[in-house]
Amino acid sequence: VGFLQHCCCQLSKMGDTWAQVPWPRPPHPAMLLVSLLLAAGVMHSDAGTSCPVLCTCHNHVVDCSSQRLFSVPPDLPMDTQNLSLAHNRITAVPPGYLTCYMELWVLDLRNNSLMELPPGLFLHAKRLAHLDLSYNNLSHVPADMFQEAHGLVHIDLSHNPWLRRVHPQAFQGLVQLRDLDLSFGGLAFLSLEALEGLPGLVTLQIGGNPWVCGCTMEPLLKWLRNRIQRCTADSQLAECRGPPEVEGAPLFSLTEESFKACHLTLTLDDYLFIAFVGFVVSIASVATNFLLGITANCCHRWSKASEEEEI
Repeated sequence: VGFLQHCCCQLSKMGDTWAQVPWPRPPHPAMLLVSLLLAAGVMHSDAGTSCPVLCTCHNHVVDCSSQRLFSVPPDLPMDTQNLSLAHNRITAVPPGYLTCYMELWVLDLRNNSLMELPPGLFLHAKRLAHLDLSYNNLSHVPADMFQEAHGLVHIDLSHNPWLRRVHPQAFQGLVQLRDLDLSFGGLAFLSLEALEGLPGLVTLQIGGNPWVCGCTMEPLLKWLRNRIQRCTADSQLAECRGPPEVEGAPLFSLTEESFKACHLTLTLDDYLFIAFVGFVVSIASVATNFLLGITANCCHRWSKASEEEEI
């Protein structure tokens, strides 16, 4: 299976090269098959055991960390299970980069300069369980970021200071996810929909974000309070940055009483009273302006009469 997988991956990458090879006459099908198998066998022996430059490879572990890399290594051993690209200067991961590495179990991309990941990056990473994207420059987590990566158990998105938005369906389908770290980012709001589809969640880190604890946060906080016994959270680090009346308050200290104002509704009597008060204020305003006008007119006449008497 690994051999055929390697053939498919390598031949798909070399499709353009094969297309440019000049054939003097139509090759015999048997000869063509032999040629392809021989070529694939050579590639398998090379790519299956070779280790990228500046990396170390041992027991299915490829370590390319702390090498000042600006891009990901182009080819990895086909049986790579643990890939570390941490502590580099990588700014982007090309689309389809993980297509050939279906045995990948751990991917460490922490402390790089990633601003986003290409859609469908994890489509073929069925066995990926641990993903570390901390200490990068991610600005948002889109809906398709972890598409088909249903085996993920641990995701670390911490220390992404520009992370402002997590799509409500960002973690959709990750039923095995146990640990999620969203701490020390730029999140002011997180929708309940983003988390309620994670039945196996055990640890949630959300501290160090500028949370705005307004009415829109109530559903999430209510859900978290109900799960606090089953889900460990960094409650000491999670604080409200606004509105002013709850600034500095621990996120998990807010109760239903804190959001009482969000549920105030006006009855018909309330609307009638407001309308009556508005009407009275309007009449009072008109009457006040009328009195001020009469007073000003009287003062003007009195001043004019005084001037004529002096003359």
